[in-house]
Amino acid sequence: MCNVVFKCFSVAVFSFLACCFVPGYAQEPPVSPATQDCISCHLTATPAMVLDWKKSRHANTTPAEALKKPEIERRVSVDKVPDKLASHVVGCAECHAINPDEHKDSFDHNDRKVHLTVTPRDCSACHPLEAEQYKKNIMSHAYGNLANNELYQSLMTSINGVQSFADMKTKVAPPDEKTTADSCLSCHGTALEVIGTQKRDSDFGEMEFPVLSGWPNQGVGRLNPDGSKGSCSSCHGRHLFSMKMARKPYACAQCHKGPDVPAYQTYSVSKHGNLFFGLYGEWSFEAVPWTVGKDFSAPTCAVCHVSLLVNNEGDVIAKRTHQMNDRLPWRIFGLIYAHPHPRSPDTTIMRNPEGLPLPTSLNGEPVKEYLIGPEEMEERRKTMQKVCLSCHTTDWVNGHWARFEHTIKTSDDMTLTATRIIEKAWKEQVADKSNLFDEALEKRWVEQWLFYANSTRFASAMMGADYGVFANGRWSLSKNIQDMLDSLKLLLETRKGRQ
Repeated sequence: MCNVVFKCFSVAVFSFLACCFVPGYAQEPPVSPATQDCISCHLTATPAMVLDWKKSRHANTTPAEALKKPEIERRVSVDKVPDKLASHVVGCAECHAINPDEHKDSFDHNDRKVHLTVTPRDCSACHPLEAEQYKKNIMSHAYGNLANNELYQSLMTSINGVQSFADMKTKVAPPDEKTTADSCLSCHGTALEVIGTQKRDSDFGEMEFPVLSGWPNQGVGRLNPDGSKGSCSSCHGRHLFSMKMARKPYACAQCHKGPDVPAYQTYSVSKHGNLFFGLYGEWSFEAVPWTVGKDFSAPTCAVCHVSLLVNNEGDVIAKRTHQMNDRLPWRIFGLIYAHPHPRSPDTTIMRNPEGLPLPTSLNGEPVKEYLIGPEEMEERRKTMQKVCLSCHTTDWVNGHWARFEHTIKTSDDMTLTATRIIEKAWKEQVADKSNLFDEALEKRWVEQWLFYANSTRFASAMMGADYGVFANGRWSLSKNIQDMLDSLKLLLETRKGRQ
């Protein structure tokens, strides 16, 4: 009896909220019966989820209405929405009960098949182009690119492994699943697998739920129970799924904060960042298309890498893309050197001349067969420069790019010097090459390219100068070389003294 009364009360509250929060509807919006059933319980069980969703575009617009907009203004990319989805708003059931047979995490819940995870494949019912582009994105392969690369696994173990000390030595135990999920895989994504079921008491009686390994996680390369890769909520957070949020740099800062990928820090101290923090309250973050100079007056991450941009006459400057690198000629995240972008988002297939799964040799030569060529680099360069030219003159843009690409060369040269030092240590056997990342001198070598060279390049690309000089930039590059050389001399002298 209590449950019946509660359910009736919840439905009444939902109807009230619908009238209050949904513009354009004098009465309850066209919500499917299945979603109404979800809300009747979850309005009390998980109220923030429901109220967040109520403010979303999903809760306010049916897919059929979205398709009526001019093509350039659409947020959906499907030509025709399936009939079962078209005439009511996108709610709980439309996301958590779609494609139940493809989801290994589907379970019986209040007489319906639902699943815990919502994946890019689910979202592709309305956003197929975005889902297809994301498949080509290195981010979508972030889990596999880390977990299936033996070299990166060695680095991850040296970072996450729990160390013990005995007999003047340290011993590193491989990191356990929880530690890995809490560190690197928080951004890269975990592998979600159903490992059992669990019964739990709830306000509605005992219920049974699937238990997922690697959960919770919303990493960009998450392996999902339906076989897809990635999580749209990495950028478009649940359950508002806001474009406004995804277009602001804070969304990217979750994973691109450094010191290995210091994009957010360098942006924050750049002139572009200064303009954003000072003026973003006056900008429109939900306009589609996004008009340069009218809707915003300085780039964010989304402006340069994702969004559909037009000028004041409506001419397209850059098409919307969810393949985040198709405006980028260079991959400035040094592994171990900056290099042209990989042809395939699966970077585990690469092998350098030393047999290592890297895009360059240890001497800095790119492994060309795995990387985009000069023509593709030039095409991507021009696409990005069109974005720059919407605010800047040609001489400004050309001058900036000349400095940036020169910085790629000089930072790689400084990494090469550090590599020469560590190679000398390996040759003289005062460092053990079996694991490239576990000794003090090797860790300094890693810092040279993973922290200092990366910071220098990101600062140059984004005009955040201080990060390219003293804040992990050129000062650190030069100091680290001297520290490495002093350490090598000490190791050699110590060995000599023992002989």
